[in-house]
Amino acid sequence: MTRVPGTAGSVSRLKVKVVPGASQDGIAGWLGDELKVRVSAPPEKGRANKAVARLLARALGITEGEVTLASGGRSPRKVFAVHGLSENDINRILARE
Repeated sequence: MTRVPGTAGSVSRLKVKVVPGASQDGIAGWLGDELKVRVSAPPEKGRANKAVARLLARALGITEGEVTLASGGRSPRKVFAVHGLSENDINRILARE
């Protein structure tokens, strides 16, 4: 995860390993510097990407609009931009040790 300075606040980039088509949505935990996320949505037409953004926003206590896909649209390894939270905030909220 890297922090990118922004004019309207901080933007942190969060690396995510996505497992689409899971039995239920949830955050599985950290795999090195990536967050493993499971979503029940299929990897079709951006459905899984939208489900991951929604799940991350809920977990971080921010709006869905503050979590955007930055790269990896068709890959299981993605980078999401998280607006308004620092890397430390994200780590604290997601209980990274």
